[in-house]
Amino acid sequence: MAAAAAAAAAPRRGRLGREARASLAAFLLGASVAALPAVLGSPAALLAAPGLRGRLALALHVAGVNAALLLLYPRPLYKIAVRACFLGFAFGCGLLLSAGRSAWRHFGWYMCSLSLFHYSEYLVTAINNPRSLSLDSFLLNHSFEYNLAALSSWVEFTLEKLLFPELKQITWLSTVGLLMVIFGDCLRKAAMLTAGSNFNHIVQNEKSETHTLVTSGVYGWFRHPSYVGWFYWSIGTQVLLCNPICVVGYALASWRFFRERIEEEEITLIHFFGEEYLEYKRKVPSGLPFIKGVKVEL
Repeated sequence: MAAAAAAAAAPRRGRLGREARASLAAFLLGASVAALPAVLGSPAALLAAPGLRGRLALALHVAGVNAALLLLYPRPLYKIAVRACFLGFAFGCGLLLSAGRSAWRHFGWYMCSLSLFHYSEYLVTAINNPRSLSLDSFLLNHSFEYNLAALSSWVEFTLEKLLFPELKQITWLSTVGLLMVIFGDCLRKAAMLTAGSNFNHIVQNEKSETHTLVTSGVYGWFRHPSYVGWFYWSIGTQVLLCNPICVVGYALASWRFFRERIEEEEITLIHFFGEEYLEYKRKVPSGLPFIKGVKVEL
């Protein structure tokens, strides 16, 4: 359950299983692309104007890393490793774009934020609830709407950068967005860790014997801290990119999604915990603006 229900910790909670170890090694291997400027003796802003030598180095890095993963891991682990490596590569490229005074510097911040968010979803799940771990834990295939929203933000950034380049150089605004992203992601991961081994990316409809209601930690601030974190993280990515259209679009779409998700989830929680959850619901806000959760007829 992604909100206030949590279970007793599984025996392997807090330990890195082979899936987590493989993903971490692959993520770091992909992120090693950030070391290419030192290897080539090139400026840190390698991706801003890579040239033939830079493009060749990037291609060789990708090919070499993929070959290493194929040799190191059997197919089940390779599927995990190649996704983690892709996110690590995106993170490393984000670091390269962030370096210096490149016009793409803020997009580099965004790349780092996006790739780290998706990888940490997998890693925290691997540590916290390995029984529910799957390739979907990366959230790379979250939904068609999610992917369309990401694509829209990239298109808006690119077009506005070409038409209104000064709009993409408002550093103080991008810094505000970066702080929103950091706050949102940290709050979400704190919620996942606090919820324990019962945190699941899919709303659970059946109550297990170990389910308990968690109201401590960040759950004492908000009933749905993981959703609050994701909400402000998503809007923060667009503030970071200085995307005025997507800021509004993301805010409206995220608010609607979480309103419906919270109502659906709270019906299940009331079924699980009855009056105990209703009392918690009366005392603690949802955390999202103008969202009170499911209405209960007395």
